[in-house]
Amino acid sequence: MDKILTGLIVKAISGFYYVETAEMLYECKARGVFRKKGISPCVGDKVNISISHDGKGTVDEILPRKNSIIRPPLANLDRLFIVSSVAEPSPNTIIIDKITAVAVSKDIEPIIIFTKSDLADCSKFLEIYQNSGITALSYSIKTGEGKENILSLLENQISAFTGNTGVGKSSLLNSLFPEFGIQTAEISKKLGRGRHTTRHSELYKINGGYVADTPGFSTVDIERYEMVELDKIQYCFPEFDDYICNCKFTGCSHTVEKGCAVLQAVADGKITKSRHESYRFMYNEVKAIPKY
Repeated sequence: MDKILTGLIVKAISGFYYVETAEMLYECKARGVFRKKGISPCVGDKVNISISHDGKGTVDEILPRKNSIIRPPLANLDRLFIVSSVAEPSPNTIIIDKITAVAVSKDIEPIIIFTKSDLADCSKFLEIYQNSGITALSYSIKTGEGKENILSLLENQISAFTGNTGVGKSSLLNSLFPEFGIQTAEISKKLGRGRHTTRHSELYKINGGYVADTPGFSTVDIERYEMVELDKIQYCFPEFDDYICNCKFTGCSHTVEKGCAVLQAVADGKITKSRHESYRFMYNEVKAIPKY
């Protein structure tokens, strides 16, 4: 008779799922029923598996998810660490804000880490996000500044690190956890970007929780796979919360309307202008998508 166990998928590669259970790690294949239903197990999923008498494992059931990200495929995240370099390359606040909005929409806490703080001052970027109610930290791989703060935020959580190519995401993880041995690539001075070398998602067990290294998001990935619905975008900017209900008109888009409390808060300096510009960019972008 097959042995039935519950576990956590900690790695998925080439059609195999590595499931950590209370007794050991099992290599499993997924049942064909998932393909027929158009769903797939992914890293972070809690699953029921069966182990045959010859030791072969099968993923039988995906337990309910509290959230998931499509690309890279991850489930049940508590925190998403968004890594952006303060120089080489410079921060792109629209991309950062898109990812924070996606995280908030999925009930994942976004945390922003500005790397390479030894190369340039990142205080203005820290201020933008700290004033927006989002945790933002600076980190220098050379000096180790900020390491203890990051480690404390990883305790007892399932977390992922994401960021565009060249921002030093894998280098950051290697600096935090040398035992990971995550492969990195030299940054091309000519192109101003690096060749990302992470090929699959994998959870590493640390500080009573797990952290994933994942292939980095690109602008194309965000736009294609993780678009926030138009009427929900306003709720993905935490600093809007105190003003949304005070707008003069119901259904205010918070983009151009007279009597908009959000726009007034921007004018008064209570909401950072760059954050509102990102909101307006996202709003108009989603609004322009044809409805079929």
